[in-house]
Amino acid sequence: MINKKFKRADLLLSLCGLNCSLCPMFVDERCSGCHEGSLCYQACQIAPCSIKHGNIDYCFECKEYPCDKYDDIELYDSLITHRNQKKDLEKAKTIGIENYHKEQLEKKEMLNHLLNRYTIADRHIFFCLAVNLLEVDDLKQILKKSDESTKDMDLKQKSDYIKHELDELGKKRNIILKLNAGRY
Repeated sequence: MINKKFKRADLLLSLCGLNCSLCPMFVDERCSGCHEGSLCYQACQIAPCSIKHGNIDYCFECKEYPCDKYDDIELYDSLITHRNQKKDLEKAKTIGIENYHKEQLEKKEMLNHLLNRYTIADRHIFFCLAVNLLEVDDLKQILKKSDESTKDMDLKQKSDYIKHELDELGKKRNIILKLNAGRY
């Protein structure tokens, strides 16, 4: 049942630890945010829990976190990766929401750069995933190298080049840049 009291003000980091602003649905402006009536809310087991526990903003604020809702949460993805939910919540808790937001805004800028300069077909889903899973400093290096190396290439060549570079970086960091088959 939809709880009409639930609405997220933070569109960078969800209650459960997803980086919403790096989601393809959000990027494509097809997401209305996490609130009553939204598709994300209807499929979510965690959002109603926020109301039950006093309208907490992030699960790490709950004395029961991490609860059984987080068991194996990283094994399946939707359109956005779920692999770093617990890690990202822990990071936000440790460095503070304001500092976490600064990093996410920096990642959002990098994603916008990728989308404006390198996107072909459905490559935006891959770019959302890469920016979500890779670290800011690594992404900066890849963007700088790719911007310099692809000046004389057409769009397809540019896109293929940076995809290859991101895949190679992922391999180096033991990060597979593919969505895990979903359970939704």
